[in-house]
Amino acid sequence: MNYLITFACYGCHLHGDESGSVDRGHNLPGSRLVEADPKRVSAERQWMDQPPYCMDRSRQEVVLASLLERCSQRHWSLWAAHVRTNHVHIVVEADARPERVMNDLKSYASRCLNHLGLDEPARKRWARHGSTRWLWKRENVSAAIRYVVDEQGDPMAVFEATKP
Repeated sequence: MNYLITFACYGCHLHGDESGSVDRGHNLPGSRLVEADPKRVSAERQWMDQPPYCMDRSRQEVVLASLLERCSQRHWSLWAAHVRTNHVHIVVEADARPERVMNDLKSYASRCLNHLGLDEPARKRWARHGSTRWLWKRENVSAAIRYVVDEQGDPMAVFEATKP
């Protein structure tokens, strides 16, 4: 099955921030995002036990390489990936549920960053969950690839397969 998977860095997309976010009451396709709420953002920041995680160019490249490596190891087809400073988008075909794929890729990326000593091993890097969308049709896969590769602003660490 094909999926569009997105996950944020720890502390970078808090519920109620001005960019809009999703929570249990605002998580259905087409539903409104959580309204901006500075008090909620402030409360969530107080619960954080580490500062927000932001990836520089070297970390972005390590994470991208880890995605490619892990997908190859698992025999998953990585169609596209874009590692930004505060989140990651992936279009992947896998024989596992999207939550498992996302968790495996997040864990492996952290392991690779730890191996290179770019952060302390106890560093929180990723938000607790993320977005996992099933892509049922070929045109959905193509649209997701275009979204990931071309619609994220200036390219950062980007991968696109030659043929989905």
